[in-house]
Amino acid sequence: MHAQSRRISDAEVAEAHRSALLIDTHNDVTSRTVKGFDIGPRAADGHTDLVRLREGGVGAVFFAAYVGAAYAKQNQSAHRALEMIDTVRRDIVDRHPEGFFFARTANEIEEARRQGKVAALIGIEGGHAIEDSLRLLRDFYDLGVRYMTLTHNNTNAWADAAFDAADPAVTHHNGLTDFGREVVREMNRLGMIVDISHVADKTFWDALETSRAPIFASHSSCRALTNVPRNMTDDMIRALARKGGVIQINFACEFISQKSADVGMKYMARYLAAATDAERDAIEAEGARAVPRAALADVVAHIDHAVKVGGIDAVGIGSDFDGITCAPAGLDDVSRFPSLTRALLEKGYSAADIRKLYGGNTLRLMRAVEHAAGRR
Repeated sequence: MHAQSRRISDAEVAEAHRSALLIDTHNDVTSRTVKGFDIGPRAADGHTDLVRLREGGVGAVFFAAYVGAAYAKQNQSAHRALEMIDTVRRDIVDRHPEGFFFARTANEIEEARRQGKVAALIGIEGGHAIEDSLRLLRDFYDLGVRYMTLTHNNTNAWADAAFDAADPAVTHHNGLTDFGREVVREMNRLGMIVDISHVADKTFWDALETSRAPIFASHSSCRALTNVPRNMTDDMIRALARKGGVIQINFACEFISQKSADVGMKYMARYLAAATDAERDAIEAEGARAVPRAALADVVAHIDHAVKVGGIDAVGIGSDFDGITCAPAGLDDVSRFPSLTRALLEKGYSAADIRKLYGGNTLRLMRAVEHAAGRR
C-alpha cells in the first residue's frame, strides 16, 4: 500500500472493482422514492437509480429511513419511520424485484451478489423515530431495520446530537441518558448496528463504552482534515477501530473539504434554525449554489487518513448520496465509483485493500453484531 503513484490500466481498474462487493452504508434516495420517484430507470437528476447503481458496480445499499426533526415536534416520528421503511420495501424492492434483493444479514448481501442483484437494506436515521420505546425499536427490527443512527441533527430525549450543542433551547444530557444506554443494549441484543454519525462527541464515547458489539459511523469523515462536528476525531477513529468498528466515509463537500465547510456550515446554522420546510428548502438551494465543490481527491484523502489512523480494517464507504446537495467533482453519483477505485489504486492501495474498504470491513462488522446477538 502507498507505493509511488503509477499509471493504472482500465483493465486493472475493472478487475479490482469487479472483485469487490461494494456496500454503501448510507443513501438517502428514499426521500425521493417516498414522494413517488421511480428508482428503476436512469434519472436526469439526483445521485441514485438502478441503472447507475449497476454502472457503478454497487453490490449493496443501506437506504436511509430518515426521520426529520420536525416529525418529533409533531409527534409523528414513528409514523414517518414506517413510511420510510415502506418506501424501501415497496417502492424500491417490490417495484424492481429484477434489480433489488431485500437483505437483513451479511449472508443475504452475499446471496444478492450471487443473484446479480443489489442488496437493499434499511437503516433508521434519527433515534427519535422510536419515540422513546424499546417496543417500537423491536418492531422496526422485525420490519428489517439493521442499524439506527442514535440522533440526527437534533438532540432527542436520550442522546445528544453534534449540531445543536450551542442551542440554549435544547435540554442536553451530557451524552447518553440511562435510557439511551438501554437502547444501545437492546440494539445489541437484537443484532442492530449502533450508528454514531450525527451524535455529540460525549454520546459517541458513551455508546462505545456501552455497546458489547462493534459500532459504526454510517456516514462521517475525518475532523483532522475538515473541522466540522459531524466528522470524527483521530482519537474517536482509533477507539472505534480498537472495538472492531468502521468509519464509513461521507462524500458531502462540506465534510471532506475545509473550503466547502467554511461556507456550508453557515448555511447549516441557518437551516437548523429555520421554522418551515419552505425556508429550509430555500436555504438548502442557496447553499448548494454557494458551497465550493470538493473533488474526488478529497474523498481519497479522508479514506487515506482514516486508514493511517484506524487501520485498513476500520474504514468503509457511506456516501450520503441524495442526502447531500454537493457531491465531489469526479464522484458525481453512484455510477462513478470506478473512478474512486482508480484513484485508490493510483494511491497505492491493492485490490485486496479495496475489497476491505468497499465491503469486507462492513460484512465483518455485521457478522460481529449478528454474533453478539446470538444470530448466525
